[in-house]
Amino acid sequence: MGQNTRDMRVWAALAIVYVVWGSTYLGIRITIETIPPMLSGGVRFLVAALVLASVLTLRRGRAVFRMTRAEFLGACVVGVLLLTAGNGMVSLAEQYISSGLAALLVASVPLWLVVFRVLARDRPQALTVAGVLVGFCGVAGLSLTGGGDGSVAGVVIILCGALAWSVGSFLSGRVRMPRDPFAASAVEMTAGGLAMLVIGPLLGERPHVEAISTGSLVALVYLILVGSLVGFTSYVWLLGNAPISLASTYAYVNPVVAVLLGVIVLGEDVTAQMVAAGVVIVLGVALVVSTERRGRRAVRDAPAGEAELSPS
Repeated sequence: MGQNTRDMRVWAALAIVYVVWGSTYLGIRITIETIPPMLSGGVRFLVAALVLASVLTLRRGRAVFRMTRAEFLGACVVGVLLLTAGNGMVSLAEQYISSGLAALLVASVPLWLVVFRVLARDRPQALTVAGVLVGFCGVAGLSLTGGGDGSVAGVVIILCGALAWSVGSFLSGRVRMPRDPFAASAVEMTAGGLAMLVIGPLLGERPHVEAISTGSLVALVYLILVGSLVGFTSYVWLLGNAPISLASTYAYVNPVVAVLLGVIVLGEDVTAQMVAAGVVIVLGVALVVSTERRGRRAVRDAPAGEAELSPS
């Protein structure tokens, strides 16, 4: 694969994650109106895993799922962290806070990732750190002007979910994983979905089929087909083909998408302060993206042995 083709795929996957995941906060909010959070999440990821595994098997054969025990366990651990703990807590939190506020709080993910890189003795470039901080300042400003009322419990839950997602994203590049990113996605969604179906009843969740609304069903189907199959697989591919700081910039753009959907679907007002904060978020994204791209170019051009010093 040529470098230009690879870069185009990275940008395409990044655009999908930016837009699709920004819309899933609204989808989750509509789904959990009549379907319990963990149970709906379990169904979402198990159905998505089944569809993805079927497509992979038909196109590539069962050999695509050949993996060692260590690779399988690695994918399961990452799946539980990303989906059960990360996405599951987002669903639980949206019972108490708005979908827009949830998206804003999840934007703390890049900060955690930088902290983990430092703890792992990896030194992010100064401009990468600056971009993360600039983006977070924009998210904080957007939260202050348009976050709405949220309960303490909801805020704590969503922040724990963001931390779990950060740990899963960080570990995905440091534990043994299946070579095929789509096979890895299928395993992760299976493990995460099964864990959610186990945890749901333990939290007292009980499905009431007769009470499920058409809107919740449509939203659940959207989350399965678009949010999971398209969005999650694109993110997993990014984790294996782009710097983690670049992949994590979705956390800056998603709140903007979530706010726009709030305006379009819920008729929320957009203030001058919200627009200003959105501009700051975009500037933070641009700084991180441009810095990481320069880092990747330096790695490609560096003599043998010097590339190992790059934070990417």
